Amino acid sequence: MNWKELLSTKRLGQEDRFSNGKLDVRTQFQRDYDRLIFSSPFRRLQNKTQVFPLPGSIFVHNRLTHSLEVSCVGRSLGNALAEKLVTNNLVEDNTGINEIGSIVAAACLAHDLGNPPFGHSGEKALSHFFENGKGKDLKSNFTDEEWADLTNFEGNANAFRLLTHAFHGRRKGGFAMTYSTIASILKYPWEAMQMGNVGKKKYGYFQSEKEDFEKIIAELGIPELSTGIYARFPLVYLVEAADDICYQIMDIEDAHKLQILSTEETKALFLQFYDAEKEQEELDKIQATCLEVTDTNEQIAFIRAGVIGKLAGECVRVFMDNYQDIMQGTFNGSLINKTEGICLQAYRKCTDVAVNKIYKHRSVIEIELAGYKILGALLEEFVNAVLQPDNYYAKNLLSLVPEQYLNKSDSKYRKVLSILDFISGMTDIYALDLYRKIKGIELPAIH
Repeated sequence: MNWKELLSTKRLGQEDRFSNGKLDVRTQFQRDYDRLIFSSPFRRLQNKTQVFPLPGSIFVHNRLTHSLEVSCVGRSLGNALAEKLVTNNLVEDNTGINEIGSIVAAACLAHDLGNPPFGHSGEKALSHFFENGKGKDLKSNFTDEEWADLTNFEGNANAFRLLTHAFHGRRKGGFAMTYSTIASILKYPWEAMQMGNVGKKKYGYFQSEKEDFEKIIAELGIPELSTGIYARFPLVYLVEAADDICYQIMDIEDAHKLQILSTEETKALFLQFYDAEKEQEELDKIQATCLEVTDTNEQIAFIRAGVIGKLAGECVRVFMDNYQDIMQGTFNGSLINKTEGICLQAYRKCTDVAVNKIYKHRSVIEIELAGYKILGALLEEFVNAVLQPDNYYAKNLLSLVPEQYLNKSDSKYRKVLSILDFISGMTDIYALDLYRKIKGIELPAIH
């Protein structure tokens, strides 16, 4: 792979208007960023659970704040990489290289757009309906490839669909993003049927977007490693690293605010990223700041910021150390897991604490159980209605679906996908409200 091909300002669905030479205050990749910021799907992330239930008196992260923070870290990673590529003479033509930070920042904004409400349990709830729930009897209506999509609902594939699909009444190409920005979210460049061949539980696109996927891959010169399995676009590694850094470190900070972790525990987790012998000067600065700042949340935030900076630097180093393998498509794993020494040990300790103490906390389990019940019920109601739309109840139910999600195709697969578009795009609050209403738990007032 080479950067001249990889950095493309061609826009999906607007290829006939393609122009690299257009002068503007904003570059094409900065336009991608702005387009996402001002979009409705991005705004809806503010009412989607990240890990902890949406806040009461204590504010914790939601999908929106998480995505913004990931974007900030991603921009730093991209800018640092661009500087090293130029410094080490790894690019023949510097044109566009300085835009890597903007591309990664935009892709980071989009990386969670396809996630359904109620955190990670949302994906499992949607998959369960078809795999083991009341939807399993529908299998004969779909091809094996389509059924693999439905029984393994994947937020990454849904994000690709959201960015590229022309919903009813919307323009061709979906968000009409640049090819490079779209490719930067393709963490798993294969279809659901290939998961077993790559030893993964995730995939990158639904069958409905296969043609767009192949078009983008071909345009950017991304090689096919084996049948149906492609190399990762190099900037995917930076998007993934920014996400890995933020969700792990910020979840610990949130757990401190919610008093799941004590101040002493949290400081110990963060300070272990520093070498007591080689980085004594940094540790002295941290101690001095903590003596000056008496607010414990601010102390944690200050230490956390330093940890994020350390991890970002390590991830760029790993990218450069494995540059040739990444550009050839043969690099395996994530940047964060290829870090070394104290940083890797500390990160793994944070992961252990998150898995055993944070993600199993009662408040997290409760919201996941509620989401499982709510999404399963909504999916049952609306899938039955879209496949049998002629009865009175189904017609009334489908009238609640926004017009952009209504699919005029005769394909049952595409009809069901339209319902998944509707439900996965809901906020936690809207899903709960709609569930109550159609189950008669909260009837509208009668005047």
